[in-house]
Order: sequence, then structure tokens, then C-alpha cells
Amino acid sequence: MTFDRRALMAMAAASVAGSAFGQTPPPGSKSALPAGLYQPVETIDLWPDGAPGAPAVPLAETVNERSTDPQLADRAVFGISRPRMVVFRPAQPNGAAVLITPGGGYRWVVVDKEGYEMGRWLAARGYTAFVLFYRLPGEGWAAGPNVGLSDAQRAMRIIRSRAKTFGIDPERVGAMGFSAGGHLCADLATRFAVKTYEPVDEADTLSARPSIAAPIYPVISMRAPDAHPGSREKLLGSAPTATEEQKHSPHLNVPDNAPPFFVLHAEDDDAVPIENALLLRAALRAKNITVETHIFAHGGHGFGLRKAIGKPVEIWPELFLNFARSQGF
Repeated sequence: MTFDRRALMAMAAASVAGSAFGQTPPPGSKSALPAGLYQPVETIDLWPDGAPGAPAVPLAETVNERSTDPQLADRAVFGISRPRMVVFRPAQPNGAAVLITPGGGYRWVVVDKEGYEMGRWLAARGYTAFVLFYRLPGEGWAAGPNVGLSDAQRAMRIIRSRAKTFGIDPERVGAMGFSAGGHLCADLATRFAVKTYEPVDEADTLSARPSIAAPIYPVISMRAPDAHPGSREKLLGSAPTATEEQKHSPHLNVPDNAPPFFVLHAEDDDAVPIENALLLRAALRAKNITVETHIFAHGGHGFGLRKAIGKPVEIWPELFLNFARSQGF
């Protein structure tokens, strides 16, 4: 990916304009959070005049704490009406950034396990991390199944528009997602050029293509028997057409200029069949797109960082870093 003089000027203009947005705080918590863990406060709202196509009935953002351990937060948020990125800045930036799309089956967006924990881990290694709290397709937005992709595209463009502010190389902005967030990551990396919303400012002149993409135990297919039923139903409804299934199955939409992929899954995943990762890998290989695939015998689903400890799959973040570095990221 290259940026000409016009694109670089647009980035600078968008950076100045974007700094004037009023920002929404990160998702909160009704209970005390674990002591000793950095809790981010910096956010970037995606839409300066509010997210387009709002539901007729206003949403109430709700955060559920699913953990019974006071030393281990496990929040999930739904009713997101102000989609935004929560920023993790590294002490020593290496010039690269990662947009993180947590999972949640398109029912909610996980805050800690697949969001903040990964954001902290990446920031500790020099990457500027942006955790995306995206809108959910079953909550009445006009964009329907494309609503999460609209937010992800917009997020990538805003990150690039503020590259100078964050000390980021605009050609080193990657995407990582988990489970249904892995579907959103793969959707972004295959349909980055699809117009899903009307441009709102100069940031929208920039590319939404990730430099690399890392879908982790991802939902990919929207067709039985490989589809994750819950994600499929929340994304497409109870009776989607074959055309809708194809449109929202990333392995069926790989363009010739898709970015390099890092794909990770466990054989014993009892929620999202491993065939999802294998279908994506095969589709990428058919297009001669660089793809590194890691399949672990044990890991289950939703291991993130915390549930991988003590298992062979624990090494997966280092494998990702090695792959990223091999791609100049």
C-alpha cells in the first residue's frame, strides 16, 4: 500500500478535524476493577455527528460483569450507540498499530478477555493498540449486517488520519479479531473496499485495508454446517438467503489484493468449528495471498491470553509477533 501526496495531506487535515470530536468514555463497570491493572481512559469516537442509521428506539449501553472473581474482570457490553476506539499507547512506540475487534457472538462485545488484555500486551511490546467497540447488527441499525464493518472501516481510516499524532506509520496498521470479532477482522480484510457508509470527512478518503490481518479462532462461514449458529442468527437473522450468506462469508469474498493473514484455531473448539479457519486458509491460498496458519490440538474456544496459560497454545501471541515482523510490521 502506498500513499501519494494528496492522501498524506488528507491525513493531516483529518487529524486536525478529528481532534475536535467530543469523546465518549470507555465502557464502565458497576463493581470495583482488579487492582494494579491499567484501565484506559483515552477514547476516539468514530462518528463526529453520531453513528448513521440509528435505531428508532434509542439504545442504552449496558455492561455486564460475567466474572465472579473480584480479581478477574470479564465484562461484555451491548447497546453500543456511540461506537468508539479505546486507545492503549506504548511507552516506546515502534510505529505500528493494531485495531482489535473483540468477540461476543455479535450479541455483545467482550471488554477485557479479548480487548483490554490484548491491548495491554501489544502496547507493552511497542504497538499502539485500538480496541474497537463496534455496533451490533441485531440492534436495529439501518446498515444491518454491514454495521460492524462500517465501524471497522471507519476506525482504520481514523487511525491512519491520526498517524502523526500517534507516531504510527500509516502503512503499518493491522487488524486482529477474536471469534465473531475474528469474523469482523476477516470481513474488513476482504471487503475493505466495499462502500458501506457515506463519507463524513477527509479521513474517509484513506484506505481501510489492514496491513496484516489476524483472525483468532474466527467465525468465517455463514453457511451450515460450518457456521456458528449464534453469530449467524445475530448477523443475518433466522432465515438468510444464499446471497446474504455468501456476502458475509469472508472466505467467499477474498480479493486479489487482500493483506497477509495470520490464522489461529484449536481442533477442540466446541463453539466455532475449525473448518472456519481451514476454509479461510484455502480461499487465501487459492488467491496466492500470504497466510500463516496455526492449528493446536487443545485450546477450546475463547482462550484469548488468560485461558491459554499452561497449554501449548499459550505461545500464540509470540507466533503472531514473529509473523508480523516477517511482514515488516
